[in-house]
Amino acid sequence: MSGSAMNKGGSRSLDRLLPLVLLPVALIALGPVIRLLLEGIGFGDGITTDHLATVLGRPSTGTALMHSLVTAGGGTLLSILIGAAFAFLVALTDIRGKGALVFCLMIPMMIPPQITALAWMQMAGPSSTLLKLLGLAPPLGSPQPLHSPQGIILLLGIQHASLVFLTLRAGLRMIPADLVEAARMSGAGSLRVWAQIVLPLSMPSLIAGGAMAFVTALGNFGIPAMLGIPAQYDTLPTLIYQRLVGMGPSVLSEVAVLALLIGVVAIAGVLLARFVLSRQGYGLSGLSGQPLALSLGAARRPVEVVLWLFIFAILALPLLALLATSLLPAYGVALTFETASFEAWREALITQPVTRRAYANSLFLALSAATILLMVSLPLAWLMERRASKLSRILDALIDLPYALPGVVLSIACILTFLNLPFTDLTLYGTIWIILMAYLARFFVVMLRPIQASIAQLDPAMEEAAASVGASLGRRLRDIVLPLAAPSAAAGAILVFLTAVNELTVSALLWSSGTETLGVVIYNLEDSGETVMASALAMSIVLLIVMLMGLVQAGAKRFPKGVIPWQS
Repeated sequence: MSGSAMNKGGSRSLDRLLPLVLLPVALIALGPVIRLLLEGIGFGDGITTDHLATVLGRPSTGTALMHSLVTAGGGTLLSILIGAAFAFLVALTDIRGKGALVFCLMIPMMIPPQITALAWMQMAGPSSTLLKLLGLAPPLGSPQPLHSPQGIILLLGIQHASLVFLTLRAGLRMIPADLVEAARMSGAGSLRVWAQIVLPLSMPSLIAGGAMAFVTALGNFGIPAMLGIPAQYDTLPTLIYQRLVGMGPSVLSEVAVLALLIGVVAIAGVLLARFVLSRQGYGLSGLSGQPLALSLGAARRPVEVVLWLFIFAILALPLLALLATSLLPAYGVALTFETASFEAWREALITQPVTRRAYANSLFLALSAATILLMVSLPLAWLMERRASKLSRILDALIDLPYALPGVVLSIACILTFLNLPFTDLTLYGTIWIILMAYLARFFVVMLRPIQASIAQLDPAMEEAAASVGASLGRRLRDIVLPLAAPSAAAGAILVFLTAVNELTVSALLWSSGTETLGVVIYNLEDSGETVMASALAMSIVLLIVMLMGLVQAGAKRFPKGVIPWQS
């Protein structure tokens, strides 16, 4: 058989293979979202607005929606202030220690939100072990200041500042250095260059980062649950959680409407940002050949001190407070050298079966999600790049949806989809597999995009040359594509693992006895009054995350540029 005939036969095989790969991916990633939409509009009873009107007309829905807008909006503004300040100073000025600053700023985003809330609660309020050590604790009986809308806004702003920072820093790198240099030669000072050139050109990136922060804050469950529920301040995610936990699957139709409401608000925020962006485009393309470096002169050292003091305040102090609480023999006892104990650590990590099970579940889910997505994404990315079709382009446009939607929305969608599997009497609800399916849908795009970008840069001539001498499709993928795409694939797998191992927002509505994840156990321990054990478990997770981030940082030179978030 001639090489031409072999290539034609292989082409026809690929054309048949593509739908077989795309169909299950589309069902897993997009099926739950479609099922949620059908349930929300009452499709099973005929398309009607009666169900929507009943749920949306309740006072509790309007109140939770207003609370969500207030906290997400306030948190976004704070994220913009923090993220933009760091991005401008790190990307544009000559401050020292930029790598360490960026690494520390990324840690709050990697730490689960419920751990962030727990750490801050141990730093503030009358029961703060750290404040008691310093003699600064308020009198017993004083209210916890973080149990308030202001507390939720503060922590949401800190948690998501990294999103604004990453997006804005990427935009700042595209500003032409020669444009700034021309302004300098015309006599413009650093402040004028920033105000009249850098700030206007960076507004699209700033708006895009703000939109990401808003959507993420809107769907955040851990912080509003830890700080809002004790203050009876419900947001839409906590309202859904309380309704589902209190009433079970019987209220799925109701919470589906609430989940759709979150999705609509999130999409409206993204569309508004895109509308603003469409009117502010400046046509910048490619990276600047030379990074900007505005000199701070004598102000450099004071600016560095302020930045590190801020990092200490938002990161080190809360974690020190969390560590101090984890060393108490019992909550409320003063911490001294004589009373300090690792009993809570032993109880949480060794004795208690629920915490051991949660560690095993979280590691299993994170590792399984990373492995499965890696195995699926490599051939899929290659097929979508080399055999692009209308079907693959549609999927490529929609694949971001499960990740862009708030986690609570995806959780309800997965419950509706997997509560009763079609054509069987089986259910995934209440099993660990429903959490895994949700993770696959949630993090699929995190794995796919780096691999897509890597394969898009590969020269097809190498594969065509191998095919011309008779190399099979499997061998071409194994010997040519896989080695060249491996660094991006490894980086994507690491990011999926890091994100999934500390996840709460999705699993909070999907867990049952025996399938608890680490985030769920921490929330339940704190909710039941086991604060010391919750602090010990939370601190162990923080150490695990920092260690994993450190390993990624140590191998950063082996990964392609851009796949590790905190790397330039």
